[in-house]
Amino acid sequence: MKDIDVLIEALPYIKKFHDKKILIKYGGHAMVDEKAKSFTARDTVLLKYVGMKPIIVHGGGPEISRSMDKLGKESKFIKGLRVTDQETMEIIEMVLAGKISSEIVSELITHDGDAISLSGIDSSLIYAHKKPASQVDEEIVDLGLVGEIDKINVELLNLLIDHDVIPVISPIGIAEDGTRLNLNADTAAGEVAGYIGAEKLIILTDVPGVLKDPSDLDSLIQKIKISEVPDLIEQGIITGGMIPKIETCVNAIESGVKSCHIIDGRKKHALLLEIFTTDGIGTMIYK
Repeated sequence: MKDIDVLIEALPYIKKFHDKKILIKYGGHAMVDEKAKSFTARDTVLLKYVGMKPIIVHGGGPEISRSMDKLGKESKFIKGLRVTDQETMEIIEMVLAGKISSEIVSELITHDGDAISLSGIDSSLIYAHKKPASQVDEEIVDLGLVGEIDKINVELLNLLIDHDVIPVISPIGIAEDGTRLNLNADTAAGEVAGYIGAEKLIILTDVPGVLKDPSDLDSLIQKIKISEVPDLIEQGIITGGMIPKIETCVNAIESGVKSCHIIDGRKKHALLLEIFTTDGIGTMIYK
C-alpha cells in the first residue's frame, strides 16, 4: 500500500511537468560511483518515459585532475577556475567529451534511453569568448583558455529533444575563430537551461543542499527566494563552492527557468524524490 501512496503523490507532478524540459547537471557521486551512476541514469530515463524532456550537462573536474596527474601535468586553480593552457585544454576535451560523456550515454542506453553525446563545439552548440585577464590580489591574472558563454544553439537541442533523444553535453565552448574553451559546468548548465526554457534546473552535488549549519545535516533550508540570496551570503550561510552554484540558479531563474534545485546525488533516487514528492530532499531556489 505504501508504494501505491507514493505513486498517488507523484501523479500531480507527472501531470504538471508533462512535456516540460528538465535540465540536469550531473556532478559528484552521480558521475564517479558505479551504483549512483546507474540509478541516476535510470531515473533520468524514467523522467523521459513519463513524459518529461531531460537534458544533461556534466562536469568532470576531479577526473580531469586525475588524468593530468597521470600525465605529469600540474593542476592550477585561481578563484575556483582551472588555469587552462593548450595542453590542459586537450586533456579536458579527452576526459569530458571522450570519456565522461560517452560513459553517461552508455548508462542511459543500458536503461533504454536514447541519448547522444555532444561537446559544446558540435554544430557550434555553445559559442563563447575567452575570459579576459583580471586583477586578483593586485596581480593581473590570465586563466588561459577559459571561456564565458555568448550563445547556445537552441535549434540543435530542440531537434534532438523533439525526437526523444537525451542530449548529454560536455561544457566546452567554441570561439568565433575556432578556439576551444574550457567552461564552468554549473554556469553552462544554467545558461543552457535558460536558453531552452527549462521548467527546472537540477544540480546534483555531494551535499544535501544549503545548510544553516554545515555541521548539522538536519538544518537544510528547503526553499530560498532569489531575493533572500544576498542576505544569506552576507550571513555566511551560503559560502565557498555553494556561492557559484546559487549564483547559477539565480541567473537561470532570471532567464526564465521556473525553479532550481540543489540536491544530494549520493541519495538513491534523488531526482525522483525531488521532482515527485511534496517535500523534496534538497534546496529549491525560486522567484
